[in-house]
Amino acid sequence: MRKIINDPEAFVDEMIEGIVLAHPELVKTPTDDPRILVRADAPVAGKVGIVTGGGSGHLPLFKGYVGTGLASGVAIGNVFSSPSAKQCFEATKAVNGGAGVLYLYGNYGGDVLNFDLAADMADLEGISTETVLGCDDVASQPRERARDRRGVAGIFFAFKAAGAAAERGDSLAEVAAVAQDIVDHTATMGIGLSPTIFPVTGQASFELPEGEMEVGIGIHGEPGIHRGELESADAIVDRLVDPLVTDLSLTEGDRVAVLVNGLGSTPLEELYIMYRRVNQVLSERKISVEKVYVGEYATSLEMAGASISLLALNDDRKALLDAPAQSPFFQEG
Repeated sequence: MRKIINDPEAFVDEMIEGIVLAHPELVKTPTDDPRILVRADAPVAGKVGIVTGGGSGHLPLFKGYVGTGLASGVAIGNVFSSPSAKQCFEATKAVNGGAGVLYLYGNYGGDVLNFDLAADMADLEGISTETVLGCDDVASQPRERARDRRGVAGIFFAFKAAGAAAERGDSLAEVAAVAQDIVDHTATMGIGLSPTIFPVTGQASFELPEGEMEVGIGIHGEPGIHRGELESADAIVDRLVDPLVTDLSLTEGDRVAVLVNGLGSTPLEELYIMYRRVNQVLSERKISVEKVYVGEYATSLEMAGASISLLALNDDRKALLDAPAQSPFFQEG
């Protein structure tokens, strides 16, 4: 195992400690539990709080989007493991400014269970909550079962838009509606080229022979929908973009935001080669690209590969994406 770590069991806590030490003006740990991270000015009186959470190993996903104009706090689990219900509840209390709290996280069983329990605890203390699940992975379920899909990189768009809505003073119901609208108009598909190595065990998350690729793979190594010989960048992008355009029913004249996301071990150079082709394909279809994000937004430790997300835009969604935001891992405006 070739990793720059100390005690494997301290991997997550030492990572969080490093983030807080590097960015004390933006984030803090408000309790004795280092697995709860909130924006530095939390709670913000009179504004909706947004709590996310999930397993570690996906940075900047979840904890990296805690900041102004984004999520208010996060409950952090071990690598690829859910945070506890108590941690979700403590994060809720830490960001509650009196206007309620939105739970916004990916659609994974353990996370759903523990956030639902946290919602019950919050209700007992008079804190109103709403829940919206990121479920954008088109390879995991067909469109008619879209809300059963896994949540992957496209949830970034929901953090950005819901955070902007909360920042302008929208009510809890309105912020939840914004988040759900973004989720309903986002589609993602990814490709894996090599597995993650778990820090604690040193084991690979899945096996993939040299020279092969897996299309539709999940961010924990969940099986995709096609495995075969590695193809050219253009061919890979075509495999990924066509299902997204179909899923969102995009046609000539439509507008989109594009996210080309690296899974942790794919260079930016290759991500930009992919975006080049994404732009070509969408231009050929006369679909207008109005926002572009290229980089690492939802990784899987050192998994090689990438995903492409499309968000169908209208004026309201575009304005929310354009609103200012700042976290240790993302800045806008």
